[in-house]
Amino acid sequence: MKNLLIVVAIVGLVWYGCSQKQCVKGGILVPQAQPTPPPLEQPEQQRFVCDGRTRCPQMTSCEEATFFINNCPGTQMDGDNDGVPCESQWCGF
Repeated sequence: MKNLLIVVAIVGLVWYGCSQKQCVKGGILVPQAQPTPPPLEQPEQQRFVCDGRTRCPQMTSCEEATFFINNCPGTQMDGDNDGVPCESQWCGF
C-alpha cells in the first residue's frame, strides 16, 4: 500500500510538472518546447519616396502628404504650421 501511494505521488508530480510547461525526461526536469510565436509583421515597404513634389495638388492622399511633410525637405503643404498637411484637399476633417 505504501508503494502504491509513492507511485501515485510520483505520477501526480509528473503530471503537475508537465501541466506547468515542464516534463520529466530521463529523471531530469526539462522545459517543454514553447510554441513558436507568430513572426512579427514586417514593416511594409516604404510606399512613398521624396521625389521633389512639394505641394498638395501633387499628392494623392493624406497619408502621402503626411509622409512628405515629415520626411522631405522644402514642402509647402502646411500653411498654418499645425502639422496637418493639405487640410482643404486631403487631410481636412
